Amino acid sequence: MKLTTVLPSPHFHHITVLLVTWFCTPARSEITTLDSGNIDETLNNAGVALVNFYADWCRFSQMLHPIFEESSNVVREEFPDASQVVFARVDCDQHSDIAQRYRISKYPTLKLFRNGMMMKREYRGQRSVSAIADFIRQQKVDPVRELQSLEEISTLDRSKRTIIGYFEQKNSDNYHTFEKVANILRDDCVFLTAHGDVSKPERFSGDNVIYKPPGENSPDMVYLGSLTNFDLTYAWAQDKCVPLVREITFENGEELTEEGIPFLILFHLKDDNESLEKFQHEVARQLISEKGSINFLHADCDKFRHPLLHIQKTPDDCPVIAIDSFRHMYVFPEFSDLAVPGKLRQFVLDLHSGKLHREFHHGPDPTDTTPGQEENKEVASSPPESSFQKLAPSETRYTILRDRDEL
Repeated sequence: MKLTTVLPSPHFHHITVLLVTWFCTPARSEITTLDSGNIDETLNNAGVALVNFYADWCRFSQMLHPIFEESSNVVREEFPDASQVVFARVDCDQHSDIAQRYRISKYPTLKLFRNGMMMKREYRGQRSVSAIADFIRQQKVDPVRELQSLEEISTLDRSKRTIIGYFEQKNSDNYHTFEKVANILRDDCVFLTAHGDVSKPERFSGDNVIYKPPGENSPDMVYLGSLTNFDLTYAWAQDKCVPLVREITFENGEELTEEGIPFLILFHLKDDNESLEKFQHEVARQLISEKGSINFLHADCDKFRHPLLHIQKTPDDCPVIAIDSFRHMYVFPEFSDLAVPGKLRQFVLDLHSGKLHREFHHGPDPTDTTPGQEENKEVASSPPESSFQKLAPSETRYTILRDRDEL
């Protein structure tokens, strides 16, 4: 196969050697090639699996191949048990059914699996042997910290979401379920555990799991389901660990943008928790049925000055609510309108119906005018273009398969 990729100096020589090695010598690594016949068994039996979804014609895939194989070699030396860590790949041209199953929209895509379950966060870091190996090392660190005394609970960081498990024995089905859930939600919650005599005061009715929400005075929430039922335990923990309104940062912006659904964003000053709580309350009250069709987010006004300027606002104007549809941005009239029953919900529904877009181009819908308003009606200009679309996966790192159909 002939490569036509042109790489800038000074990395050209190093990657050229890797590419030549990959194409011209037998592979030394243990990369598992996945197809429809072996994918489920392979992933289900792997504690951690990193899967490279690629296409041979994609230049970024070609560049990643030798790096991915060398990363596998490095990791295999540290984790020789094949059931602990698996490096695998899927040729998406040959197995388009698998690509569709995992909603692959760009090449290469590196997805992480735990015991067959695909993690929401894929690998988006540097494409180097050391960075990929470090990523796997981090995934193998036990996310559960064991308490030596219940007095440690009084020193917890109450700004973080925390789940604590109290178990009689560590080697038990109940704890193994807890550990499995903790591995999946390791980036979203702090997981602590106590065993034996240390946990006894909290086990008055058997093994017990509680959730401590952020805030010094927030009451604990107790898990009342079966601890041997993974699906129930995971669903409960996910509901507690993954907030309805998530914070968008420059670190997770690409991931959130790639979900492909519009943003409803509260821009607020970092210490303005009151506005955030009001927004969270109204989203939960008015928009819970819209979860899945729009992402509810909050952003630091100072960090995201550029999107604010895009809608002719500054941090001095915060709190500000806006929608970014990935084509345009639309501003909610006044933050104080948040308390008006149904107003925030209608703002979102007007996005989905196309009304926000129409009114920016053609002025208010005729059916919305009130007596005396017709004379003063002004035709609005085009809405500001999307600002957060710039956080989407870059064509300098990926081959993007298709454009989104956006409002």
